[in-house]
Amino acid sequence: MNKLVSSPDEAVADIPDGTTLMSGGFGLCGNPESLIAALHRKGTRDLTIISNNCGTTELGLGILLAAKQVKKMVSSYVGENKIFEQQYLSGELDVELVPQGTLAERIRAGGAGIGGFYVRTGVGTMVAEGKETKVLDGHEHVLELPLKADFAIVRAWKADTYGNLVFRKTARNFSPLMCRAAKVTIVEAEELVEAGTLDPDQIHVPSIYVHRIVTGQTYEKWIERRTVRPR
Repeated sequence: MNKLVSSPDEAVADIPDGTTLMSGGFGLCGNPESLIAALHRKGTRDLTIISNNCGTTELGLGILLAAKQVKKMVSSYVGENKIFEQQYLSGELDVELVPQGTLAERIRAGGAGIGGFYVRTGVGTMVAEGKETKVLDGHEHVLELPLKADFAIVRAWKADTYGNLVFRKTARNFSPLMCRAAKVTIVEAEELVEAGTLDPDQIHVPSIYVHRIVTGQTYEKWIERRTVRPR
């Protein structure tokens, strides 16, 4: 099966309005820059996006937010985006805040076919409101349900032509989990290699979870907060 597509625009061409979308990366690290830009050009609207954060005011998923293409965010950290704050406080944006570890586990559960799990994080807070709780091992736990998506967009460090993926360092956060939890996984690869080139022991996501691959052209690899030593 040929999973290669010619451009980011072709890769996202069938993502409809109102879809649920997972977007990989951690902060601005490992963002699928080309695919986010393609979605922005396409103008897809009313998106429910599951991602650790929503970029910054001007970068990453913040591009879609500024264009009012996002209806709901399911995230754990939203502190770097002023537009996010404005849209949430004005009622334009629906927000579901999820503790970071719980977010990762809910995505993993979605990909693994797990119907739900109990966790102590969030007990007694707004996170637990309206959710089932149970005392386990002497401690109250809250029931969390899995997260799934219609599409996932992620950026891999390397991909082979079959769709086996390797991620690099922080960019590996969330992305492998999302590949497994979406009906259609779209990958932009910094480097595309021939099948059989990658060491099987180093593959983070096997090709069975990948549906489309596009080779990224150039990357800005944005820095969220630049910190340098005083000279």
